[in-house]
Amino acid sequence: MQLKNKHILLTGATGGIGKHLALMLARKGANLALAGRDANKLQALADEIISKGGNAVVVVADFSQPNIAQQVIAETNKKLGSIDVLINNAGILDFIRLEDQTPQQIEQTIQTNVTALIQLTQAALPQFKAANQGHYVMVGSILGSLGFPYYATYCASKFAVHGFSQALRRELIDTRIGVTYVAPRTVNTPMNDANTLAMLAKTGGNLDEPDKVAAIVVSALEAEKQEVFIGQPESFFAWLNGVAPKLVNFGLKKQANLAREFAVRKSKSIS
Repeated sequence: MQLKNKHILLTGATGGIGKHLALMLARKGANLALAGRDANKLQALADEIISKGGNAVVVVADFSQPNIAQQVIAETNKKLGSIDVLINNAGILDFIRLEDQTPQQIEQTIQTNVTALIQLTQAALPQFKAANQGHYVMVGSILGSLGFPYYATYCASKFAVHGFSQALRRELIDTRIGVTYVAPRTVNTPMNDANTLAMLAKTGGNLDEPDKVAAIVVSALEAEKQEVFIGQPESFFAWLNGVAPKLVNFGLKKQANLAREFAVRKSKSIS
């Protein structure tokens, strides 16, 4: 796919991965609608893109709130004229014992990571079908294939996104509408606080820089790949979990014990 002049809606645009995605897509000549919660950050990013000769508009939206999808799609169409690509990148994360997670945190995680993503995808579908072309990018997680302790609700949300992406791709098999699912491992963004970083250091977890992940997402979109899993050995364990989960249980036992002391009682988010 050539990205020049494509109209792209990017959610979570000011987050760690999102900002790098926006700048990379703009450099390739895409016309961007930047969606997220923080109007000031969104406008600053849009101004930066415009100052470098790109084209970007702002769509302020809190994806933790219900029934936001139609509004976002309508505003994007009004400001950009159409949508060729929807990149579902917004998400929130809890590193926490399930017993400590509040019902509100659980609801917010599912609303932001799953419900809003599905509803945005659905809201964009009529215009994709009318044109018989379009592309979705779902930024998922290795934890959408590999359940990790103290991320139970987050894992549930990303397993849902992975399954949704596969099902939608198969539903659209006879169209020219594509679905790309990208599964990063842990990314060095503000979603991961000091306790999370300390846990990763102690358990030997890997941490990728957001610009590296963003470049892989853009490359996957250009190649219209179906699924991309980032990083080893995490990608291998995600595969192994599908065929021999008991082996993975055993392999993660030590990491689970080490991670327990770092589990926290608050939520970190980017959208």
